[in-house]
Amino acid sequence: MSRINKNVILAVLTLTSSAFLLFQLYYYKHYLSAKNGAGVSKSKGSRIGFDSTQWRAVKKFIMLTSSQNVPVFLIDPLILELINKDFEQVKNTSHGSTSECKFFCVPRDFTAFALRYHLWKNEEGWFRIAENMGFQCLKIESRDPRLDGIDSLFGTEIPLHYICRLASHAIHVVVFHERSGNYLWHGHLRLKGPVDRKFVPFRKLQFGRYPGAFDRPELQQITVDGLEVLIPKDPMHFLEEIPHSRFIECRYKEARAFFQQYLDDNTAEAMAFRKSAKELLQLAARTLQKLGVRFWLSSGTCLGWYRQCNIIPYSKDVDLGIFVQDYKSDIISAFQDVGLPLKHKFGKVEDSLELSFQGKDDVKLDIFFFYEETDHMWNGGTQAKTGKKFKYLFPKFTLCWTEFVDMKIHVPCETIDYIEANYGKNQQGM
Repeated sequence: MSRINKNVILAVLTLTSSAFLLFQLYYYKHYLSAKNGAGVSKSKGSRIGFDSTQWRAVKKFIMLTSSQNVPVFLIDPLILELINKDFEQVKNTSHGSTSECKFFCVPRDFTAFALRYHLWKNEEGWFRIAENMGFQCLKIESRDPRLDGIDSLFGTEIPLHYICRLASHAIHVVVFHERSGNYLWHGHLRLKGPVDRKFVPFRKLQFGRYPGAFDRPELQQITVDGLEVLIPKDPMHFLEEIPHSRFIECRYKEARAFFQQYLDDNTAEAMAFRKSAKELLQLAARTLQKLGVRFWLSSGTCLGWYRQCNIIPYSKDVDLGIFVQDYKSDIISAFQDVGLPLKHKFGKVEDSLELSFQGKDDVKLDIFFFYEETDHMWNGGTQAKTGKKFKYLFPKFTLCWTEFVDMKIHVPCETIDYIEANYGKNQQGM
C-alpha cells in the first residue's frame, strides 16, 4: 500500500511538472516574445519589428487622425525616400499583407506629417484626445502673415507646428496653409515663452528651420508596414522640393512706410500698367515653367517687390533673371507661340545674352541671363543705340520663394545684396 501511494504521488508530480513546463512555453511564445519584439526570427509568416517604438507611435497617431478626420499626409523625407525606391511594390501592397516592418521601424527621433489646415474642421478637443491616447503634445503658433498686407488687419495667431511625443518617439505635424498663389505654405518653428527646450531634440527637425512653400501635391493612399497612409502621388517631386522650399515674405511694414513718404500712384494709367504687367508676368511664368526653366524677379520688378510689395508703375517693363546653364534653345519660340514676339536679342549664350519680348499695351518683358564665376555672378548689358556692352557684377546668391501679385515666384534670398548691386544703397526715391 505504501509503495502504491508513492507511485501515485510520483505520477501526480510528473504530470504537474509537465503541465507547468507547457504553461511556461505557452506564456513565453504568446506574451514575452511579443512584448520583447521576438519577431526577429525571419521564419515564414513572422512580422519583423512591428513592436518598435517608432512603429507603435506612428500607428497610434494614424489611429488618432483617422478617428478625428484630421487631413494629414506623410512628408517624412527618410520614409518617402525609402518608399520611392520601391514605389511600385509598395503601391501594390494590400492592407494586412505586410510581414516585415521596412519603413516606419527605421530608427529615428521623428516622423513628419503635413496637416492641410484649410480642410480641418475639428481642431477643438484634439489635444485632449491625443493626451488620452498617451501623447504629450506641443503647439507652436505665430501671426498669420497673410493678414500683414492688409492695413486694417493685424496678423492673428495661427498654428504652425504640432509635436506629439509618445515614449521616445515624436510625430512632427507641419501645418500647411493655403496661399493665394495656389500653393501650400508652412511657417518657421520658433520657440517662444516658457517652452521646454528639451521636450524633443528640436535641432534634428527637418521642417521648420525657415518658412517653406510647396506645390499643392496630389495624394494617394497606400499601405506602409501594415498602416494605411496618404503620401504625395509623386514622392520624388516632393522630395526634390524640400531643399529648395525656403520662403520669404514681402516686407509689408516697410512698404507701408514707403507709401507714407512717397504717395502711391493710383492714376488710371498706373493701374492699367500694373494690370498689364501682372498678366505679362503670369504668362511668362507659365511659359518658363512648361520649359522647366528656373527664373526669378530681377532689376526693377525685384525692387518693386522688395520696396513696395507691388509693381513699380513707371517702370514700363517686367524683368526676370535666368541662370545661363538653364537656357534652352526653344525659349524664343516658346514665347513667340504664346503671342510675345522677340523685340531684341543681345549677346549670345556664351557671353552677355539678353532677350526682350514685346507684350501687349507696350509693356516689355526683359530676360537677363546670369553667369557664374568663382566668387561672383554677372549679367551683361548692351546699349541698344550704340551696341556698347556692360558687365554688371553681383555677389553670389541663392533662390527663395515669395508671393508677388498672387503668384508663388522666386527672388534672390540675399535680396538686399542683390538690389544694392543693381541700384546702390539708396533706392528709396528711385
